[in-house]
Amino acid sequence: MRAIRFDEYGGPEVLRSVQLEVPVPGAGEVSIEVAYVGVNFADLQARSVGYRVPALPYVPGLELSGRVRAVGAGVEGLSVGQAVAAISDGGAYAEVVVVSATTVFPVPDGVDLRTAATLPTVLPTGYALLHTVGRLQPGETVLVQAAAGGVGTVAAQIAKLAGAGAVYGVVSSPAKAEYAREYGYDDAFLNESFDADVRAATGGRGVDLALESIGGDTFRRTLESLARFGRLVSFGNAGGGAPWQVGAPELFPQGRSVAGFSILGLSASAPEVLREISAHAFDLATSGKVRLPITAEFPLAEAADAHRLMAGRSSTGKLVLAVNAQL
Repeated sequence: MRAIRFDEYGGPEVLRSVQLEVPVPGAGEVSIEVAYVGVNFADLQARSVGYRVPALPYVPGLELSGRVRAVGAGVEGLSVGQAVAAISDGGAYAEVVVVSATTVFPVPDGVDLRTAATLPTVLPTGYALLHTVGRLQPGETVLVQAAAGGVGTVAAQIAKLAGAGAVYGVVSSPAKAEYAREYGYDDAFLNESFDADVRAATGGRGVDLALESIGGDTFRRTLESLARFGRLVSFGNAGGGAPWQVGAPELFPQGRSVAGFSILGLSASAPEVLREISAHAFDLATSGKVRLPITAEFPLAEAADAHRLMAGRSSTGKLVLAVNAQL
């Protein structure tokens, strides 16, 4: 089978097309003939710095759609030929991938496989950040970093459905600010001035809930943008800076709090919780209440170009790789 693999860490050029043996599922696993793969920033971090890479060589890819090829012993509720979406622990940049049955989800009626590739990580992450971890209450104000990315695109929509007051986004360009407003943001601010803009927009109060995925100085500035008793949920370190540290001096005076979330961590430690969150999230997509646009599609062989586009920070929405669109 065809796959995209890297044998060393580096830029997009280390991704190369290879021929590998077709994997066979073991107990509790299924193999899936891949139709589409969702491209995530974590894939870029895996390729460049070894994020969540157990050993080299490595085939990246964390979310996919396709059809069940084979079912391992003990797996119930899934059948050969069934249309599914899945979270994988790597390996999705390939024609066939083996995943744990606990992170495989039947594709909802009315959802095509191309769209299904965007569902496994982005929508559940957005739902969990706002509801499960962030515990958003009606009328509260929200700030979202990387508002034009995949999670950012759905976050404002989910927040508004939950009755949030104003929802503000942070982006890197005026074009992305316009995009964010089209997907539910009341306003979108540029990276360099967002903290001052938040204070101006809220009359100096700050926001009740902030979703932060950049880390470093952006994390610190986002924390300072919280209102009294505000909550920050950290779910990434896209800026590549040193891991953030926060303690009593930053939290105690204003009663602020910080939480963390990783959908990959949840899929490994509590897949039953992930399935519950995903059920709620998928309902939002199938009902048409939340939109997640695919803004660029690349053939599997051009995965490096997809990485270059995402790394350039000019992309919006969701990027996908087409592996076998005929499934």
